[in-house]
Amino acid sequence: MAKSVGSFIFNAVRGGAVGTSEALPGISGGTVALIVGLYDDLIGGAGHMVSGIKRYVTDVPRGRGKERAQEQFRLVNWSVLVPALVGMPVALILALLLIAPLVEEHTQYAHAVFFGLVLASLWVPYSGSGKPWKAWHYLVALVFAAVAFSLTGLPGANLPVHPVVVFLVASVAVCALVLPGVSGSFILVTVGLYVPTKDAVAGLDLVYIGAFALGAITGLSLFVKLLQFLLENFHHIALVVLTGLMAGSLRALWPWQTEEREILPMTEIPLTVTLMVVGFLIVVAAVVYEHRKKARTGTTHQHHSAPVH
Repeated sequence: MAKSVGSFIFNAVRGGAVGTSEALPGISGGTVALIVGLYDDLIGGAGHMVSGIKRYVTDVPRGRGKERAQEQFRLVNWSVLVPALVGMPVALILALLLIAPLVEEHTQYAHAVFFGLVLASLWVPYSGSGKPWKAWHYLVALVFAAVAFSLTGLPGANLPVHPVVVFLVASVAVCALVLPGVSGSFILVTVGLYVPTKDAVAGLDLVYIGAFALGAITGLSLFVKLLQFLLENFHHIALVVLTGLMAGSLRALWPWQTEEREILPMTEIPLTVTLMVVGFLIVVAAVVYEHRKKARTGTTHQHHSAPVH
C-alpha cells in the first residue's frame, strides 16, 4: 500500500513538472516529459485513449467495436498516466499564479536556467533510439533546428480575445505538450494570448477556460495520434527531428534579449552563466538517476527470470 501511494506521488510530481513547464514561456512540456521519463507513457497512453474513445463513439453504437475499444484502454499505463494527469493541471494553475510572475520579473535569470535545462536535455532524444547517427541525420536535425530557430524569432502579434480564436490557438499550443522543443506558453506569448490566459485562470473566466480546454483536447487528440504513429514506425528519425527542434528552440531562451526578440548586450554574466550551469546540472542529475533506475530494474528482471537450479 505504501509503495503504491509513493508511486502515485512520484508520478504526480513528474506530471507536475510537465504542467509547470507549460506555464513558463520558452520551456517545452515535451522536453520536461523527456527529462523526467514520462514521454513514452504520455504519448502512447494518449494515443491509445484517443483510439479507444474513437471506437466507442463510432463503432459501439453500431453494435460492434466494444472489445477493440476496451483493448485500447488496457494498453494504457494507467498507474503512471492517472497520477501524472492529476499533477499536471494542478501544477499548471499554481505555476500560472505563483511562478510565472516571478519569471516575468526576473526574465534574464529564468531564461538562463531554462537554457541550461534544454541544452542538457538534447542528450535525451539524441541518444534515445540507441542507434548511431549518420551524416544525413545531422543534416535533417540541422534543417529542423533552423525551422525552430526561425519560428522562435518571429515578432509577437495581438490576436483578439474571442472564443473561436482561443479555441484555435489552444489546439495548436497544446501540441507543445507532446512535442519537445516547442513551448505552448511561448506560442501564447507570440500571438498575444499569454496574459489573457493567465488572467482568465486567475479570474475564473469559464467561457475563456472552456474554449481553451476544448481547443486543447481537440488539438491533442489529432496531433498525438500522428506523433504516436511516427514514434512507433519511424522512431529513430522522429528523435532526430525532435533533437533538431529542441536545439533550434534555444533561441527563445537566450537570456540577453527583449520580448520583441531583439538581442541585448550581455550583462551580469557571472550570475547568468552560473544559473545556466545550474540548469544544465539539474538535467544531468535527472538523466543519470533515470539511467541508474533503469539499470537496476533491468538487473532485477534478469535476476527474477534466471532459472532455478
